Amino acid sequence: MAADADLLLDGRLVLLVDDDPTVLEVCRSYLEQAGFRVAEAADAFAALDRVERDRPDLVVLDRMLPGLDGIEVCRRIRASSAVPVIMLTALGAEDDRIAGLEAGVDDYLAKPFSPRELTLRVRTVLRRALAVETAGAATAGSPSAVIERGPLRIDVGARTVDLGARRLSLTQREFELLTFLARRPGTVFSREDLLAGVWGWSHGDLSTVTVHVRRLREKIETDAADPRLLVTVWGYGYRFDPPEDAS
Repeated sequence: MAADADLLLDGRLVLLVDDDPTVLEVCRSYLEQAGFRVAEAADAFAALDRVERDRPDLVVLDRMLPGLDGIEVCRRIRASSAVPVIMLTALGAEDDRIAGLEAGVDDYLAKPFSPRELTLRVRTVLRRALAVETAGAATAGSPSAVIERGPLRIDVGARTVDLGARRLSLTQREFELLTFLARRPGTVFSREDLLAGVWGWSHGDLSTVTVHVRRLREKIETDAADPRLLVTVWGYGYRFDPPEDAS
């Protein structure tokens, strides 16, 4: 199955964004040897232009860029695209990682890094994105593709979420997190459970889950500070409580 998925990754377009020509040259060489097509951008505005024009399958984005920093570039990408983003950063502080996660970064790689590890991360993130696309296509049009919990309606095939008369704007990962929990109302999941079930990671930074839960609450809760749908079970994790029938 992994081999079949890898065949589907051949020829996928990766956009490298870094102002260091040596980094671009080395990473391009490794990625092309692995079967990817590669585009490059050396600054923030060139990166945004190429995302719009070339529609890459994944973006490798440096944190420190001339013009705008990588966090702001990611925010602007997320305003119109769910393309996976791997951020390269020499900054390892938790606040910096959380800022990236809040902006929509899918994975991190700390500088200095191995180009071989970058290639493996690109392959892993693209495999996961492909699995999500395949699952969405497989469920489109089937009765199970729609999840209704009170006024909350999730159309898995169309990847839309409505809360009453309001259409919610969710990122790809927020949509997956909500769908995972809404399929299992009343069940408590630890952050480790969610990292494995939603992200497909056996290990990783648990703040990834914390940040996405907070962002999701800001969009689905009447009061994010007093959540009634996505509740915290202290000492363990999170639980989705179905909303009442009334909006």
